[in-house]
Amino acid sequence: ISKIQVNHPAVLRRAEQIQARRTVKKEWQAAWLLKAVTFIDLTTLSGDDTSSNIQRLCYKAKYPIREDLLKALNMYDKGITTAAVCVYPARVCDAVKALKAAGCNIPVASVATGFPAGQTHLKTRLEEIRLAVEDGATEIDVVINRSLVLTGQWEALYDEIRQFRKACGEAHLKTILATGELGSLTNVYKASMIAMMAGKSNLVISVTLAVILVTMKVYSFWRSANPVLPTAPTTHVSGIYSLQWVLGLADFKNEVADPRGECYSS
Repeated sequence: ISKIQVNHPAVLRRAEQIQARRTVKKEWQAAWLLKAVTFIDLTTLSGDDTSSNIQRLCYKAKYPIREDLLKALNMYDKGITTAAVCVYPARVCDAVKALKAAGCNIPVASVATGFPAGQTHLKTRLEEIRLAVEDGATEIDVVINRSLVLTGQWEALYDEIRQFRKACGEAHLKTILATGELGSLTNVYKASMIAMMAGKSNLVISVTLAVILVTMKVYSFWRSANPVLPTAPTTHVSGIYSLQWVLGLADFKNEVADPRGECYSS
């Protein structure tokens, strides 16, 4: 880990090259966007969340696209839903109940471990995971302690995520990297690698193309030796072009084909 370096200018050049390329249009664009909907964790993390808010969220998760649009696209009977519903741990029971009443099996995800800052005691963060799983959450989105990254305490970060993985039990672990607070792309790379090593988890990343390039490269490198890892990193995305980048276009397949290259060294 200590030997990993990211060539920041090279990553930015690569990001600019991808931005300049043509994008898909018309029916192909509609197909990409429909696929993107199935990757979304539909989320509410508000201080004023109530059970009725959660019910509306779950209904939207089951029916994310208007019926007339799906009929026009001949996709009405394809069962398009969001990937999951994401709520605070205290609202997991409401989400499970609402989805059961709606007759669907969309997973319930829950942020945990002191989201969003991750600055609570480790014992409290672990208990938060266990409580969310007990209430029915099947996916847990954990936040890392960013101070461990910023001070280079990589073994401590590894141990922390290992404990998160154990507390999740059978629930799927996703690690929120909070890349905007990690200081550099090299730190993003290192934190991504640690999360993969410690938790075999999806990565939840910020949607900047440079960060996506770095985390996809890490994922490709680590998965080459660990084929049981999840199929792709996860990202919170906004905008058509961001969605296209994340969904595995041919450009990205080429980008991750070689886990090492001009931008990365270890």
